[in-house]
Amino acid sequence: MTDMNIPQDLLLSKRDGLPDALRALIKAYPRAGWVQNPNYSQLIAFWLDRHMMFRRLLDQLDSDVKAALDGAESQDVYKRKLHRFGGMLINELHGHHQIEDAQYFPVMAKLEKNVERGFDILDTDHHALDGILSDLATSANGVLQHGGATAGFIDAAAAFKGRLDAFHPMLNRHLTDEEELVVPVLLKYDPPQFR
Repeated sequence: MTDMNIPQDLLLSKRDGLPDALRALIKAYPRAGWVQNPNYSQLIAFWLDRHMMFRRLLDQLDSDVKAALDGAESQDVYKRKLHRFGGMLINELHGHHQIEDAQYFPVMAKLEKNVERGFDILDTDHHALDGILSDLATSANGVLQHGGATAGFIDAAAAFKGRLDAFHPMLNRHLTDEEELVVPVLLKYDPPQFR
């Protein structure tokens, strides 16, 4: 499904939202009315909950690294948290994106041809996020493998914080755009395979 011919201004690192042509369904099915819609399903609730989990994990990783950098948390305690929450974020995001690319997006793009291009954009986001997640994991491993002086640990943690700060807005942009495409399609069509 991936169409790598996405205009530069619609790449995840550049855009501040989807173009108006891809936002027609979100206007017809605004976020404020999702839960009240009769087609709001357990799948939608579960899927949105997964997105909330990703946002919470990012917030947790951010507060933990700040505590480590401020000296409010020991290296050992921080490393345990980073291993747990960082691993959870990376592994869960990879699995989530694989299911979307293989199962959900192709079906939804066929249901609503007017937003098919939006699913291409989201698929391209997933490929971009894979590379960013790999860099994030490498940076986290630099922290986890550090066993020396405090100064080196602080440098490694600061480098991880920088990667995390760059990743956070891009993941949030992707999740928001994805929600504003996927949920309206599910509300409009209530496909039986996704109930």
